[in-house]
Amino acid sequence: MIKQFTKKKVQMSESAVVNLVLALSGGCMDAYSYLYRGEVFANAQTGNMLLFGVNAAGGDFAEAMKYFWPVITFTVGIILADFIRSRIQDVHVHWRQIVLVGEILLLFAVCWIPQSQNDLANMLISLACGMQVETFRSFRGNGIATTMCIGNLRSGTYNFDKYMQTHQKQYMKKAIVYFGVIFFFMLGAVIESIFIKHFDKHALYFSVFLLIVACILMIIRQEDEAEEDKEYDFTGD
Repeated sequence: MIKQFTKKKVQMSESAVVNLVLALSGGCMDAYSYLYRGEVFANAQTGNMLLFGVNAAGGDFAEAMKYFWPVITFTVGIILADFIRSRIQDVHVHWRQIVLVGEILLLFAVCWIPQSQNDLANMLISLACGMQVETFRSFRGNGIATTMCIGNLRSGTYNFDKYMQTHQKQYMKKAIVYFGVIFFFMLGAVIESIFIKHFDKHALYFSVFLLIVACILMIIRQEDEAEEDKEYDFTGD
């Protein structure tokens, strides 16, 4: 009799460390666009839509448009990420890694754009954010966002409430993950606000660095998974 034992694998993009690093980067991007690039949100498109409407209603269409274009490029980023997912079939290079490389190049370019071109800078950052929010949407089967907090806050609160009602540990574990992502997002904003004071437009390099780290972690995990596929335990008589 022969038995084959295999490990249940978690997809590389759904590891806790990768998602926390991405959340840290998400907070950096939002803080950078708001504090250094004219108080425009890179991730929180609800805020941009609100400010667009308020300024348009007040007749300040020039001010309104600076909030409009990031919404458009954020949407384009979602479409672009989905396009990459449908086109990349190479088993050696995951489509999510291609998206991360695209984000890295976009943010690197933003670091060299002067403040006189803030609209362009915010459009590129929002493009990267749209790509990320579409690409990294789950953690071990649970919906999650690494570029915004409202959905995570709802899910974290729901799971905490379910734990209080049932005392089942899986609900608390999920709540901790969601609140952890929120914490790292806020931490990224804090760190970026400090970096802006010292490095100005180049402060976004920290977010670039974090995305590179996430990409490397995904490559390492991908290699580990490939090795796991080769490991089998056989017993017999």
